Amino acid sequence: MDIDRTTTAMLTGLFDPTNAAAWELFDRRYRSILIGFGRNCGLRENDAAEVAQETIVRFVEEYRAGKYDRTRGRLGAWLVTIARFRMLDQHRRRGVARIERGESAMVDLDDERSVTAAYEAERRQGVLREAIEELRTRSKTDPKTIQAFEMLVYHGLSTQHVATELGMSAHDVYLAKSRIAAKLREIVQRIESEYEEAPGEWDASGHRPSAGLGA
Repeated sequence: MDIDRTTTAMLTGLFDPTNAAAWELFDRRYRSILIGFGRNCGLRENDAAEVAQETIVRFVEEYRAGKYDRTRGRLGAWLVTIARFRMLDQHRRRGVARIERGESAMVDLDDERSVTAAYEAERRQGVLREAIEELRTRSKTDPKTIQAFEMLVYHGLSTQHVATELGMSAHDVYLAKSRIAAKLREIVQRIESEYEEAPGEWDASGHRPSAGLGA
């Protein structure tokens, strides 16, 4: 494990306003998650980006002011609390326009359990995106193997379709899926340990275990 990537090391670095590396890691790790979280809660792209920016800035301010106590809850829970209030503000400001367009939030912001579940789902997807990117850029895995996995798992294409499209046998496509899923599980487990969040039992598709991703 790269100790500089752990949440503990990152938060320690955030105390120092001149520590650009800690800020960049925090921003890179959570901004895309918060944007996706905002979209899932019914915000438009630009509003979700605004909420993400406000949440990140507010968290760092409150953290440096000593308001965040890790012994009382996970970092993600604190971010959810901040983002939820920012999103409620967005909904209040834009409520009339949204009603006129017939839009509704995908997540009930008054239901804390629903909000937390939406954030966790997006966080798992964020970890998975990071894992796939690492597999692409830091391993010697054949790009075609990764492509076969993505076509099967994320695009829902049939084994035969993927085999024909990539010039592989159906057996090779199945092996590609199995091998990539196994590698992703290893990377995801390491990233989860770096995040120091309670690791959930979920598979390489970002969902709870299913037979479809078995080795």
